[in-house]
Amino acid sequence: MSEMLRVRARIRGRVQGVWFRAETKKAAVARNLSGWVRNMPDGSVEAVFEGEKPNVESVLEWCKKGPPLARVSAVDVTDEPAGEPFSGFSIAY
Repeated sequence: MSEMLRVRARIRGRVQGVWFRAETKKAAVARNLSGWVRNMPDGSVEAVFEGEKPNVESVLEWCKKGPPLARVSAVDVTDEPAGEPFSGFSIAY
């Protein structure tokens, strides 16, 4: 079994109003990750991903491009300590 990892990502650029949250959820679920994604008041998107390290790294690579209408300018990632396990992957409001 691979090392488990939990990270928080802040995605900046044109990432709201372009289906970023829905597509991030799809990308995370396809990689068997748990966590959540939400829009932030400053126009960025924040997400927490938890799962096997290669899958977390894969979704972070995906975040650098995002869905077709997105224009990502930066992805800032910080490691987080594992806490209570998430139940699936959700879009937070």
